[in-house]
Amino acid sequence: MPAPVVAAITPHRAGPVAVNPFVLSRPQGSIRAEGVLRHFDDAIEAADALRAGDVTALTGALPFDPDTPAAFVEPGLLWRSHKPWRSVATGDLPHCEVEQRLPAEDEHLARVRTALHRLRDDADPLRKVVLARMLRLRTHDRLDPEALLRNLVAADPAGNGYCVDLSAAGSASAGQWLVGSSPEVLIRKEGRAISCHPLAGSARRLDDPLADWESGRTLGESAKNLDEHRYVVDAIRDRLAPLCTELDVPERPTLTHTPQLWHLGTPIRGMLADTSMTALDLALAVHPTPAICGTPTRDAYETISALEGDRGFYAGAVGWCDERGDGEWMVTIRCARIDADGTGITAYAGGGIVADSVPEDELAETATKFTTILDALGVTA
Repeated sequence: MPAPVVAAITPHRAGPVAVNPFVLSRPQGSIRAEGVLRHFDDAIEAADALRAGDVTALTGALPFDPDTPAAFVEPGLLWRSHKPWRSVATGDLPHCEVEQRLPAEDEHLARVRTALHRLRDDADPLRKVVLARMLRLRTHDRLDPEALLRNLVAADPAGNGYCVDLSAAGSASAGQWLVGSSPEVLIRKEGRAISCHPLAGSARRLDDPLADWESGRTLGESAKNLDEHRYVVDAIRDRLAPLCTELDVPERPTLTHTPQLWHLGTPIRGMLADTSMTALDLALAVHPTPAICGTPTRDAYETISALEGDRGFYAGAVGWCDERGDGEWMVTIRCARIDADGTGITAYAGGGIVADSVPEDELAETATKFTTILDALGVTA
């Protein structure tokens, strides 16, 4: 096996370098970073520092609400490999159990019905809203974030996974970790070339191959899911078009899948007009998309805030950006937050609600999405 490509980030300043591992595993390669030369809890300040050349690279996480504290660091070292990340750790994860469902299933159904009342009102501007729920879990021994990441990456044929320390966001997040396996590219930049792959509209994978194929085919022809997906693609097109000299947006989505779900996805590609824009600048320009928030953005955000409260880093973005402005940011879905004590875990799952949604189907969709994390933890909910 070839040795990984290793890039040492040269600091602009002297100072202590604390160990602060960051991992983003992708099919085309992986990034691992260690050390903290500088940290930022303000996304705009971090983006400005990168563009000005005050930092040589950034890794970290953007929260769902861009106005709340982010978790970015300038790492001391950045390793780049041409393959998905693989852990050298061995051993089983500690036993884990579900303690609480937040909200309870009946309450989630009630929230969906509340949203549907608005979505079916022609006088209400709301057209889509993504509603999420959480599972609170507890282990008897401290959970190693990289051990959970190991299981997530191993279970995904594409090798997707991420692990980020949230301490840079401030005292409320000190010692917490966000770990997950996201198939959704918020934005990727290499030179002038940019790309993203929004996902919206999903269906459960099935054990029987013929039934599974039919599940995917039905998704691809579902008017409800095609409408839900169109809201996402239209919004991203509107946000990226002014920034690009070329933008290719396919007319119809294609099917993509994880081991748990079929998804409707649209691969979008473009060429930037302003080469000084960084991958982080682009992430801030398109986040939050209707895939994890809704449309119109403000109406959907206010609905989520009223029904759910603060999402933290769920449905945000995780990624990296180098001194050239190149980098990649993934939507933080299929994830869990690990508490500072290492024994408390919060898993997240959500689904897009449109006028034709069925509450019971939406509840079932979140249950399916939880399985990515639950399977990695060895938990049957």
